[in-house]
Amino acid sequence: MISEHLVKRANSPDNRKASSEDFYFSLRGTVYKEMKSENGSHNLKTNILNDRIGSRDLTMAIIFLSQMTVGILGNFALLRHYVFHYHMKGRLRCTELILMHLIIANSLVMLSKGVPKTLAAFEVKDIFNEFGCKLLFYVQRVGRGMSIGSTCLLSVFQTIVISPMNSCWKDLKVKAPKYIGLSISLFWIIYLIVNLIIPMYVLSVSGKPGSQNITKNRDYGYCSTSDHDTLSESLYVILIVFPEISLTGLMIWASSSMVFILHRHKQQVEYIHRANHFPRSSVESRATQSTLAMVSTFVSFYFLSSIFHVCIAFKDNPSWLLMNTNKLVSECFPTVSPFLIMRRDSTVSRLCFPGIKNIFPSRKL
Repeated sequence: MISEHLVKRANSPDNRKASSEDFYFSLRGTVYKEMKSENGSHNLKTNILNDRIGSRDLTMAIIFLSQMTVGILGNFALLRHYVFHYHMKGRLRCTELILMHLIIANSLVMLSKGVPKTLAAFEVKDIFNEFGCKLLFYVQRVGRGMSIGSTCLLSVFQTIVISPMNSCWKDLKVKAPKYIGLSISLFWIIYLIVNLIIPMYVLSVSGKPGSQNITKNRDYGYCSTSDHDTLSESLYVILIVFPEISLTGLMIWASSSMVFILHRHKQQVEYIHRANHFPRSSVESRATQSTLAMVSTFVSFYFLSSIFHVCIAFKDNPSWLLMNTNKLVSECFPTVSPFLIMRRDSTVSRLCFPGIKNIFPSRKL
């Protein structure tokens, strides 16, 4: 705005006598100075806001980088241990075989989601084209599905192992170890095929003339892709979401069964614990407690991630905090699970990280 002294100056006798051209240039110069001052103030506020946003994004990028580094190191160290163990002994126990495939699935998730997410947080964006973006999502979904399937298989197998001989699981106690390898192979085949159905359907529909299946684009930072019609979303719910919920429910049931069996076992052997000066739980009990800790961690993070996904789906413009919290929570289980596995057996942690002693209490299962 033009200040009041400009108006007084314009109405003064001196300015009336001055030529109109001199007064015009004088007035324009004063207005320019005031506009420059106002623009400077506005630019200063904008710069302060941009600095705040930049520091906020940098903080989140450092958190993502730390999470990705810890997760990748833990998963690859543990995978190296299992591969070396298999090479030396020629076989793995059933639980070790399940855990090895869980680690492979977690590694796929960390590489296909954690690495691009961290690069996008550091402003390295749009590094993948449409095909690369869809390939990343395919690997993410396969890894996520195998993570759920392996955790569910581990909990069910542990329930069968600790069940008493007079229970309904007595026949499976002998047969179950023989079918672990087959079950893992079936999980891989199912998730590899099922996660191909939706992209193939979208490709076939979008290739038809006059197709208007694309509704809007979604920008994930490292790449962008298109949302499609409600039929593909229905396929996703039927083929992906429903099996995930079913497997999670089976995990919860198996965990509840383990808690019940452990409680009954504790009551039956309580007199033995009282007779010893240093009571120790059995190997099976400790293995079951470790499995319960892993399943509880998985279910907790899966539940939180599902809540955030629903909130984001029903919001047109999700907040910065909601989006980044969802990204952080979705990577928590692949990051934490290797260290939960190491806690099962302290020798694993010493072999994975030979330079660090006594990371966890001495516990061998």
